Amino acid sequence: MEEEHFFSLTPYHFALVGVGFIVILAHWAPRLISAREPVAAPLMILLGALGGLYIPNILTLPDPREVPLPWELVSELTVIVALFGAGMRIDKLQPWRRWSPTFRMLAIAMPLTIFAVAILGVAFGGLTVAGAILLGAVLAPTDPVLASDVQVGPPQEGEEHPVRFTLTTEAGLNDGLAFPFVYLGLIVAVEGTDPSAWFLDWLLLDVLYRIILGVFMGWAGGRALGFILFSVPRGSILAETGSGVIALAGVLLCYGSTELVEGYGFISVAVLGLTLRRIEEDHHFHRRLHDFSEAIEHALTAVLLIALGSVLPRLLADLTWTYFVIALLLILLVRPLAGWVALTGSNLAPRDRGVIAVYGVRGIGSIYYLCYAGSHMEFANEVQLWSLVGLVIMFSTILHGFSVGWAMDRLHDE
Repeated sequence: MEEEHFFSLTPYHFALVGVGFIVILAHWAPRLISAREPVAAPLMILLGALGGLYIPNILTLPDPREVPLPWELVSELTVIVALFGAGMRIDKLQPWRRWSPTFRMLAIAMPLTIFAVAILGVAFGGLTVAGAILLGAVLAPTDPVLASDVQVGPPQEGEEHPVRFTLTTEAGLNDGLAFPFVYLGLIVAVEGTDPSAWFLDWLLLDVLYRIILGVFMGWAGGRALGFILFSVPRGSILAETGSGVIALAGVLLCYGSTELVEGYGFISVAVLGLTLRRIEEDHHFHRRLHDFSEAIEHALTAVLLIALGSVLPRLLADLTWTYFVIALLLILLVRPLAGWVALTGSNLAPRDRGVIAVYGVRGIGSIYYLCYAGSHMEFANEVQLWSLVGLVIMFSTILHGFSVGWAMDRLHDE
């Protein structure tokens, strides 16, 4: 019987070609005009959008408004790996006063941003109160994935400028701290706006219990992983022989176990990185762990950004001019003003305060939060929220991405 050979051009193979081409082009093309580290994130989104529009039959992830689960899983994994990496980058925790700007951004700037975005959503976006609270929670955290250009360098490099330290630690912690407000939006959607029906339960469970448990699980996980890596067995410790895959295994174990006991996994993996970095601080294995997790983070981010770009034309189809105004106000006014107010009275120079206030990049974390909300409940403003979040991510990556090099150069010129 004659053997038959089949050859077909499938959307899957078109997608592989498209992803590979876009990633290479996004990293290579900027080198033609600048020797600076390439600003690839906005280019991957824009090229992904062009691919989705003009490459026929290209395979993309499904519309996140209809099938949020794939987006939720990929963005969740990307964020937890990035949060661990952010914790690992911090060489020195002390003196404790260097954390003052971080705490100000978390305790003042983030709630102010959530409140302001919620007001804009109700007043100009036509959102329900629950939808507006959810929008504020989704867009308030800065992104640990796309903000690497404004963060401190890998472990053991030192020279942690106060601006980079603040932006790194803020991005590492505020993703988890936004979760109580995501839950608040979902609770209001179900139980209404009367706080007497839900406020105490929300405060005790979703704020205090889940945050405290997330911190404890991250600390305990870091101590346990450090013991396994650096202490036992003596003379043949895993840190001398193991591969960087231990980083991913430790992150998954810590995150999953924290979620199982109803803590905030995002907080736990950031604390895991901070805690593990304090054990055998000068050991070369810390750099290996960081570099391995960073490689995974970059690969997942590239796929997710291209996928976001490919569905962006569909997400933006329902936009109105008021959404453009809200998106620009968030990036150009709300976040900078909230950050400036939060840092008033700190020891930072005005230029440093300005950079911290402005560079609150929005991105992968917002995708995860909105997918999480969409997979747990059908809410009235889902279409509008996705349109607005997609627009904010696009604006943020473009405006912040193409200006960050200039801003960092200005810091070093001080």
